Amino acid sequence: MSERSTIFPVTALLRHRLAWPLITLLLLLGVNTAFNSSFLHIEWRDGHLYGSLIDILNRAAPLVLVSLGMTMVIATRGIDISVGAVVAIAAAVAAWMVGGAVSGTESRFPLPVAIAGAMGVALLCGLWNGALVAKVGMQPIIATLILMVAGRGIAQLITDGQIITIYYTPFFFLGGGYLLGLPFSLFVVAAVFAVLYLAVTRTALGLFVQAVGINPAAARVAGVQARRLVVAAYAFCGVCAGMAGLLICSNVKSADGNNAGQLLELDAILAVTLGGTALTGGRFSLVGSVVGALIIQSLTYAIYSLGVPPEINLVVKAIVVFLVMLLQSPEFRASVGAMARRPAVTGVSA
Repeated sequence: MSERSTIFPVTALLRHRLAWPLITLLLLLGVNTAFNSSFLHIEWRDGHLYGSLIDILNRAAPLVLVSLGMTMVIATRGIDISVGAVVAIAAAVAAWMVGGAVSGTESRFPLPVAIAGAMGVALLCGLWNGALVAKVGMQPIIATLILMVAGRGIAQLITDGQIITIYYTPFFFLGGGYLLGLPFSLFVVAAVFAVLYLAVTRTALGLFVQAVGINPAAARVAGVQARRLVVAAYAFCGVCAGMAGLLICSNVKSADGNNAGQLLELDAILAVTLGGTALTGGRFSLVGSVVGALIIQSLTYAIYSLGVPPEINLVVKAIVVFLVMLLQSPEFRASVGAMARRPAVTGVSA
């Protein structure tokens, strides 16, 4: 095989929308391995797998869920900056309904009812956002900003401005339990991803979402129920945020209306864009959103493991995201390539 034919496949691979996110993820894993020799070590302990990689996957689960919901919203040319508040509301509702005595064997409501209540409230939040965008005609960022601000207040009203500590042991399984040796949260994420992936690839849903994201007016003329689809996208995003709230609440065994899900909406938007989904709508990648969420969680792990001061960790995260987005930009890569091919001027003769 000639050198020219070898270069072309490599160039084609680098042009794939998932190439640079995957390269970034591998580099972050390499950095973690370089500074922590046991980073890749996984062992069986106390009836389940244990290790840094398992911890990253478990802690990334809420962000992956929110990112999947955000992907569908952004694909329809929208955005949802209220998901962090919805996480707080769902966690507050679940904590209040579970309640429980210090003994850990009692609950104010049966656990399925508490979970259904939290998910129902999250669904209503998503439907509210969708109705404001699709029915009322508000700009998505304004419509979701309303719930972003009010949602924190609603969560604090539910918790009475206090951190509700949960003692009901069965509830802890959602975010801290293990099934077949793996964190249960991974099975929740896998189920949501599988259902959504099959829906957008095996049915016309994916085509409809792309049509609405590219040109809503043309999609309506073609017979697509664009408004219903937009409402459904926001409702699904709310449900995903509700599930994330349950996982977080179960994992930390408490609900904090003020801090639960803080800045999660920004991480979700970053994860979606890192994965190759266009903020202008239409083009989206579910796999890319998952990879983007893993990048952010791996970066967070690296920042803390390297001892980076907390006051600059957000700056480091922003720099990494900025560089990855530059590498993903075809215009930037084209300009760099043009500069590299430009012949250098060595001198001027008299």
